[in-house]
Amino acid sequence: MSGNTTTRRLTEFSHGAGCGCKLAPGRLAEVLAGLTPVTHPDLIVGTETGDDAAVWRLSADRALVATTDFFTPIVDDPRTWGAISATNAVSDVYAMGGTPLFALNLVCWPSDELPGSVLAEVLDGGAGVGRECGFAVVGGHTVDDPEPKYGLAVVGEVHPDRVLTNAGLRPGDALVLTKPLGVGIVSTAIKTGKADPALVEAAITLMTTPNADASRAAVGSGATGCTDVTGYGLLGHLVKMAAASGVDAHLDVAAVPVLDGVRELIADGVVPGGTRRNREWVADRVVLGGHGENEALLLADAQTSGGLLFGADPDRADEAVAALRAQGHGAARIGTVTSGAGTVHLH
Repeated sequence: MSGNTTTRRLTEFSHGAGCGCKLAPGRLAEVLAGLTPVTHPDLIVGTETGDDAAVWRLSADRALVATTDFFTPIVDDPRTWGAISATNAVSDVYAMGGTPLFALNLVCWPSDELPGSVLAEVLDGGAGVGRECGFAVVGGHTVDDPEPKYGLAVVGEVHPDRVLTNAGLRPGDALVLTKPLGVGIVSTAIKTGKADPALVEAAITLMTTPNADASRAAVGSGATGCTDVTGYGLLGHLVKMAAASGVDAHLDVAAVPVLDGVRELIADGVVPGGTRRNREWVADRVVLGGHGENEALLLADAQTSGGLLFGADPDRADEAVAALRAQGHGAARIGTVTSGAGTVHLH
């Protein structure tokens, strides 16, 4: 590096890791409570249930899906950070059952401390995800900021009658999770220097794996309820889904896939602040069923570019899991849905 630039690692600039730096869910709810939801005959999905993306009807058989996501560095390699951020951003389109069309870059950059060549690598990592997933990354917006941030605003399309929403769970559904948990814990371990290299590599592989296959599996299984598991953790997103759908969810804790080595990190005290905030937020809506606090923290772990969580008829859910595993994904059937009012029960 030259001029006024430094050799600081990218993650040294981050006050939080990836999606773990989201505004706390309780605080965000307070902010949004003062806003009047937008309504329009062509707005199929808005803000009422805190869904993954907005959906706007263009015609009887076409609708646009629009979303945005960005965050601070989660790894030190710039191309990898760009790829993780882009994979995470496009995931919201896949969670709605849509296909991405194009995206715009969103950049905050400390230009006095990090050279433009590093930013170019970040952007190239994001563009590579676009090429892999079949959408174009074109232009965007940059601002000077002491803390680097990168992400995308993504536009996709979906058939208006086949939109997946977080309000679509039905009693009798089996719950499917398409990626293992634990990347939030691993991200914090990276910042504290406690991460095993093999575990870091496994987490990066998960975070750079698009949810395109998972989305096709969800749609193919007849799912109507779906979300991606990101900053609010499995418990946070499932609580939101259950409440929006007017159901209760029952998790088989032993069936939830988890990265090897993550439980040991939790026992060693490696827990992101965002994960602890998630746990506090869902405390009154989760019945632990005899499970300990470390298990609850794991299930509340703030994920970055996590998998999809969807509900489907049990037989078709099993078929979706088998198909995803055959494609190399760590999917699993993790629970069931019953009538209720938004409570998650651990078993």
